[in-house]
Amino acid sequence: MCIRHAESTMNRERRWQGQANPPLSSEGLAQASALAEQLASRAAAEAPIEALFASDLERAARTAGVVGQVLGLEPRLLVGLRERDVGAWSGLRHPEIEARWPDELRAFRAGDVDVRPGGGECQREFAARVKAAFDEVQHAAPAHRVAVVTHLGVLRVWRPGIRLGNTEHFWLDPAEGAELRTDAAFSVGDAAL
Repeated sequence: MCIRHAESTMNRERRWQGQANPPLSSEGLAQASALAEQLASRAAAEAPIEALFASDLERAARTAGVVGQVLGLEPRLLVGLRERDVGAWSGLRHPEIEARWPDELRAFRAGDVDVRPGGGECQREFAARVKAAFDEVQHAAPAHRVAVVTHLGVLRVWRPGIRLGNTEHFWLDPAEGAELRTDAAFSVGDAAL
């Protein structure tokens, strides 16, 4: 199961986060608790989640921590599951990025795999990092039902264009790794939020 982290303080302010490390908002803490209860209820009716992984960034790690407390699992934190590095764009709102870097933003919107938003990671590097992290998850828990708490950009490497609210999730079949996308286009309105 792939889960987008709960709302952070920067999500609430509509700021691009990238690899910034804001805490969960009060709403985010409530979302994480509700997710944990939902997963616990589901586990009673279906096969339970047996392993829990998360990005080491606070918004994902804290979400996983709340879930892990309820499910009795200790999250394993992986740097490779971090959001895409958006460099100098981190902490800014969309209009600020558009005013300072219009050409770079246009290339980013168009899905240019070589553009480095704010001097951060290009899509090729990001996708390779994400694939390596998911390979690590699969290797560490090959026969388990696994939950991975991470970021929207990471999830879009697997499902380009997917729109997920905070704590929304989907199941990913390990066989889908063959379809990893290095050209994943992002919706600029929420790509790094």
